[in-house]
Amino acid sequence: MSFNTEKKNNFTLLTFSTDKLDSIVSPDVKSELVLVFKNGENNVIVDLSSVRYCDSSGLSSLLIGYRLAQESNGIFIICGLQTAVQKLITISQLDSIIEITKTLPEAIALFTKLQQGKKKDS
Repeated sequence: MSFNTEKKNNFTLLTFSTDKLDSIVSPDVKSELVLVFKNGENNVIVDLSSVRYCDSSGLSSLLIGYRLAQESNGIFIICGLQTAVQKLITISQLDSIIEITKTLPEAIALFTKLQQGKKKDS
């Protein structure tokens, strides 16, 4: 498989072992994200640090994860964007709706902050 999901304390971490998030990989990513949320998880961090190429189907898989998190009142963060992927996300304006950090530790810190904010709102 081209990616791995790992359950952490309060979120699921999705990491990639391939440098592409394209039409070959993204159907499996979409299916995995649907399964994660169906199983009751509502917080996901996607580490794209190994991904150097992303196409429209890859963006679609990220949007599905974002939408599923929104529907479950969860948190969806992507991190580790390489230059080409960052440019595509900026052009598509996904950076205006999806939380993005430079590194995984920053994503975890942001997740903790956002989760605490959600608890206060409850």
